[in-house]
Amino acid sequence: MEYCIVEASDLDFNLDRSEARALVDIGEKIKAASASQIAAVHPENSAINTINMVEFTGPLEIIEGVKTSKNAVVVSPGRLDRCPCGTGTSARMALLHARGDLSVGEKVRHLSVLDTAFECRIVETDKVGSIPAITPLVSGRAWLTGVSHYGVDPDDPFPEGYRLPDTWFS
Repeated sequence: MEYCIVEASDLDFNLDRSEARALVDIGEKIKAASASQIAAVHPENSAINTINMVEFTGPLEIIEGVKTSKNAVVVSPGRLDRCPCGTGTSARMALLHARGDLSVGEKVRHLSVLDTAFECRIVETDKVGSIPAITPLVSGRAWLTGVSHYGVDPDDPFPEGYRLPDTWFS
């Protein structure tokens, strides 16, 4: 994931649930505009080469002795992540560290627009290619949202699937 991180207050957002539709609408526009204007190529994998996520961030505050901030991550096409978003949280910690606002080992609490929380810290710093990087530790709570069972009929003549050039996009 490659993020465009936007201070929510710069666009008059408070990261309230009632703003969800507007956050998504603006976030999709920001993503498209930033992807077309900013070269964002992974330093070791050139196949990862575009901004594909937008994260709106709230102010960094000290709450109960822990640096805490709210965020909203736009997930295409057209919804907000229900959790604080693991990759978004990691991107935010990397940015905070690069700005000198978060030290290695320092705790941070990242909240979603629904007020679900991840407890996090930077384990260590590193480099990816020549780019400074962090190793994040993110923990939180997850809930089962579905169970699926897949099988193959033993009489199916195409148990591994099939492809026809007229029915699949290239």
